[in-house]
Amino acid sequence: MEKLNMQTTNIVDENIRRIGELFPNCLTERLNEEGKPMVAIDFDQLRQELSKDIVEGPEERYQFTWPDKRNAIRLANAPTTDTLRPRREESVDFDTTQNLYIEGDNLQVLKLLRENYLGKVKMIYIDPPYNTGNDFVYNDDFAQSAADYVHNSGRKDEEGNRLVANTESNGRFHTDWLNMIYPRLKVAKDLLSEDGVIFISIDDNEAINMRRVCDEVFGAANFRNTIITRRRIKSLNSQFADNGLYSMNVGYEYVLVYARSSEFLMKAIRMQKATTQTKGRWDVFWSNADRPTMRYDILGFTPETGQWRNSKEKAEVAVANYKVFENDFADKMTIEEYSAETGITDFIRRIPNGTGKNGGVQHWIAPSDTMLRTSDWTDIEVSQIGKEIDLPFNNPKNKALIVELCRLIREEKDYIVLDFFSGSATTAHAVMQLNAEDGGNRKFIMVQLPEAVDEKSEAFKAGYKTICEIGKERIRRAGKKILEEQKSKTGGLFSGEQKPLDTGFRVLKLDSSNMEDVYYTPAEFNESKLFEDNVKPDRTEEDLLFQTMTELGVELSAKIEKMSIGGKNVWSVSDGYLMACFDAEVNETTITEVARRKPFYFVMRDSSLANDQVADNFEQIWQEYSDETVRRII
Repeated sequence: MEKLNMQTTNIVDENIRRIGELFPNCLTERLNEEGKPMVAIDFDQLRQELSKDIVEGPEERYQFTWPDKRNAIRLANAPTTDTLRPRREESVDFDTTQNLYIEGDNLQVLKLLRENYLGKVKMIYIDPPYNTGNDFVYNDDFAQSAADYVHNSGRKDEEGNRLVANTESNGRFHTDWLNMIYPRLKVAKDLLSEDGVIFISIDDNEAINMRRVCDEVFGAANFRNTIITRRRIKSLNSQFADNGLYSMNVGYEYVLVYARSSEFLMKAIRMQKATTQTKGRWDVFWSNADRPTMRYDILGFTPETGQWRNSKEKAEVAVANYKVFENDFADKMTIEEYSAETGITDFIRRIPNGTGKNGGVQHWIAPSDTMLRTSDWTDIEVSQIGKEIDLPFNNPKNKALIVELCRLIREEKDYIVLDFFSGSATTAHAVMQLNAEDGGNRKFIMVQLPEAVDEKSEAFKAGYKTICEIGKERIRRAGKKILEEQKSKTGGLFSGEQKPLDTGFRVLKLDSSNMEDVYYTPAEFNESKLFEDNVKPDRTEEDLLFQTMTELGVELSAKIEKMSIGGKNVWSVSDGYLMACFDAEVNETTITEVARRKPFYFVMRDSSLANDQVADNFEQIWQEYSDETVRRII
């Protein structure tokens, strides 16, 4: 049987494989550190294949870079041996829920999720640290020893996570923030489906850099919009700067919208009482300049003086755009909605019997940005959270805004929403609330570092030691209240055959591998360790199961059942898709019964078989009952 690696995919190896598929002549071999041959890329040969577009040396070209960018890319590509350990006692509806709450450094967690959720996440929303000088950012310098880190930063939480304050006096103020955000976005992109989208809340401090990073990671062509939000109104007097100048930023922030590919089409933003949207407008499509070459026929009218604003070719496209809208969509939606859904921004029409120097020809100009005025939402949210679930929050995210962003997903109500800067779990709350409103089946994955709560805060005084504790309790209370509201409605959404609302969540915590270090360091192996157990003594069977699920690409929210077969504990995942037995002394009865069930995967420990006879008959049993089952050992 083949042995599981018990670590995530090496992205560099995967990239080499992809290059090899395109340019097999660029593959070569070299000796690794252990003197063994390995596949590598012949970059001289690759340069020849790409010689038309290669840019090298001091030649000037557009690029976006910063100190340590290469290291940030390396961090994104490096595999991890970490694992996710389940915590039933902290979960709600552990065995049935499709939702996940994961505690740990989000870079490592994202790498693990990439094994299970590659291309499966429809929507990502993040509200990362804004780099204001007071926020804590992640220190990803894994080259530092633990002692060096404590000496250099003086800060780490009880789990040993690296946290440092990025003050404005730091000469690497923007650099450190970019090195934090870049690898996380690079890994997160792999999780998005082809028709997926990421929404990123950001303020003035790093809005420009975030655009540049996203242009590089997701592609500039996949930028869809900047939604401007107003979360609070600040007095201009409170914005008086040290240099004597007023700041005109009165609480505006931004939500950047990037698609995974051209397959994502965004719905028009809904108009609500607390929401306004800047609209496009019909303009005369006229310029005061006077270029005869720019006077041509549009819809039967040619100006005698002046000029049209655009070339004839572009105008003809805009005329055709409006004809399609008028004939097929005008009775179904506004032109603003049609533009938002299709991405088309130019339309030209002619008003019947139009007069004047433009002859009634009009050009529709789309808005460059969309604005959600959410000042009222913030006040409502803060007060309602306190009353609804009685939890102390400092600067909570805007639940109403996240609900609206979820609604931008076209005609779908069953998809995964990921937030890897979860904070107080507002995104989870929003997903459950929207599902309750429209009968959807959206699932959430929340990821949050167990950052310590400020000892002076109301949350700490109330007994919450980490942000994760606050987030989990919020989901519990919000879920309970939403269910109570549903039950109080006569003939509510979830009567009859309608699926019940999922307000549960499965808690997983990032930890080091379940395997002893010798499992990953064969150079240190010796004969005395031949019969030693390769699993750490504090790890449970369910810990091993979840690391197995990660490596085999089984979703971490999959249904799990524990059963007894032949006197041994056997785990069944996704109704028998994966079956695993980590008990000792496994007998033929257990192996035979499992084989009869024909799982796609079967996993066991390498020292689990009861005796030599069972080992001798193992393959024969599988060949007889389910030879197609993939067998693996750990």
